[in-house]
Amino acid sequence: MTSDRRIGRRLLALNAVLLALLLAVGLWSFWAIVPKPWRDHDPAAEPRPVTARGELAELETTAVEVFRSAAPAVVHITTLASATGLFSLDVQQIPEGTGSGFVWDKDGHIVTNFHVIRNASGAVIVLADGSSWQGRLVGSYPAKDIAVLAIDAPGQQLQPIALGSSADVQVGQMAFAIGNPFGLDQTLTVGVVSALDREIASVPGRTIRNIIQTDAAINPGNSGGPLLDSAGRLIGVNSAILSPSGVYSGIGFAIPADEVNRIVTQLIRHGTIVRPSLGVSLAPDQLTRRLGVEGVLVMQVDPGGPAARAGLQPTRRDVAGNVHLGDVIVAIEDDATGSTEDFFAVLEERRPGDEVTLTVLRDGERTTRPVTLGRDA
Repeated sequence: MTSDRRIGRRLLALNAVLLALLLAVGLWSFWAIVPKPWRDHDPAAEPRPVTARGELAELETTAVEVFRSAAPAVVHITTLASATGLFSLDVQQIPEGTGSGFVWDKDGHIVTNFHVIRNASGAVIVLADGSSWQGRLVGSYPAKDIAVLAIDAPGQQLQPIALGSSADVQVGQMAFAIGNPFGLDQTLTVGVVSALDREIASVPGRTIRNIIQTDAAINPGNSGGPLLDSAGRLIGVNSAILSPSGVYSGIGFAIPADEVNRIVTQLIRHGTIVRPSLGVSLAPDQLTRRLGVEGVLVMQVDPGGPAARAGLQPTRRDVAGNVHLGDVIVAIEDDATGSTEDFFAVLEERRPGDEVTLTVLRDGERTTRPVTLGRDA
């Protein structure tokens, strides 16, 4: 027993020694790494010299200049919704969503997407200088996702966007998007034009054609903002993204500037789109497909209308009850009209008073007929 006690005391003593050594090592390590404010710092220490970078690369210079020239035209749009107060029946306007837009002219017209202001009871427009203005709706065209608002800001506070053309845009050229993604004002993203002649669906479900595809990052809040070329000119209005998650995934779409220019002009002038008309009623596409007809089948012709003056024939039923198919319009000028969607898309590119040539099938014979377009009532 005495021997066991001695061994136990020795083990306790050994453990105590080891514990003391570990404590000493810990204290030494703490002493080595913890700053010691009572020691003198190096009084000769100076900031490191900055390495000269030289001139900006050409791409960087272009991006800087595009942003510098175009950003003053870009606005932040906050849409408002009407709501009744919790403890009163007073109707108040509360923020509902945000988007982007840009100054169109010195008269205070602001261009954005229709879906940005859809169902809104009002809108607050914040200019690049930080001033806020109440926006009012001038007109909208949901089928092309374009809307025009107006503010009463003085002309000297308004810098209109430089307008370019989408007709000569090429795949591979640089593209610059400015907007307010996630509410972050004046954000620039850079990419290229990835593809042309894409199609997307508008709010009413109509197909918007000739869409520009870009990989310049477009996120929620960018909608309605400008897509620019390397000269800082508008080539499109950012409208949509293709993303399973709802945020940017590499594919964005913009409505081409030439289409925007035509639509905005009409909205400012008339408050609506003045459509050209042929004065015909067309058969549904399902019917023409069942009949094996290629083109659009004329069901009715308005008396005295453009089509009637051009001699187009409607579908009719004779006294014996036999149905005689009317003329089938297969093209307007050089644009094929294989469906009613094609027909109206081609027609919308024209104006009332334009003279166009229709290619028509009648009893299997192909003929051409000149028509002066009227105005849709």
